[in-house]
Amino acid sequence: MTPGLSERSGGPRADRIDRPRRAAPRRPPGLWHRLLRNRLALTGGSIVAGFAGIAVLAPALAPHNPLAQHLDARLVPGLWTGNAAYPLGTDELGRDVLSRILYGTRVSLLIGVVAIALMNVAGISIGMSTGYFGGWLDAVLMRVMDVLLSFPYIILAIAIMAVLGQGVLNAVIAIGIVNTPTMARIMRGVALMLKERQFVEAARALGAGPARILRLYVLPNALPHVIVFSALSLGETILYIAALGFLGLGVSPPTPEWGAMISTGKDVLILGRWWPSAFPGVTIMLVTLGFVMLGDGLRDVLDPRMRA
Repeated sequence: MTPGLSERSGGPRADRIDRPRRAAPRRPPGLWHRLLRNRLALTGGSIVAGFAGIAVLAPALAPHNPLAQHLDARLVPGLWTGNAAYPLGTDELGRDVLSRILYGTRVSLLIGVVAIALMNVAGISIGMSTGYFGGWLDAVLMRVMDVLLSFPYIILAIAIMAVLGQGVLNAVIAIGIVNTPTMARIMRGVALMLKERQFVEAARALGAGPARILRLYVLPNALPHVIVFSALSLGETILYIAALGFLGLGVSPPTPEWGAMISTGKDVLILGRWWPSAFPGVTIMLVTLGFVMLGDGLRDVLDPRMRA
């Protein structure tokens, strides 16, 4: 055979040389893979997980009883002066600041999580109902939500607590009511968008009722919005809890709570005793930052436009 004949005649050697190989289709990264690659979500989730662990293990981590008063050790500085017995110092009643911060994590996270759950139940129910059915139901409920949105959040929370009184349950109700209008607005927009989609119209044509459509078709497609907004709202909720405690409208004393600790600690700042209020303030900043970073990261991970 003449050299080069197979190349000129299009033989198998030419096919091997000239025909490009097709690359295997690349699968898009999964949810967990995207989550682990997102540094913002990973950092925020680590902070939140750390505080959740502190809340669970507070009795084992706290060096002292958070309610025990040591009047002979009032306003004692901590480790920066070599005092290992009270690492973050003591407050005006001789209570260990570190122990009260650890136990205060339980109070703040408990109120925050339950308040967000209440917000989700009320906001999702109102938003999906008004967005899907419309009409007079939409007009009435959305005007009520507009009235609530017209008040500054903290002022509305203070007004509700002033009516209900102090207590963990009342704080949960107040903060849940404050956050409900925004969630209702978000879910209404999602329901308005989804009820015109083809899969919803197909389910309706097959005889599915409104309750089934909302439960099986609208709500699952709205879960990314719910998850992101809940994570972001938890950061704000921690601030509301601290603000109510600072004003004396939060949980009843002597329960350790970060806002109340800052309120009592501010009275001794003029004496140069900064630690009773500074360390709870730093704790509030860290946990709020963790939830905000987690919410921003989840928004990037769950956004379909970011999956390319």
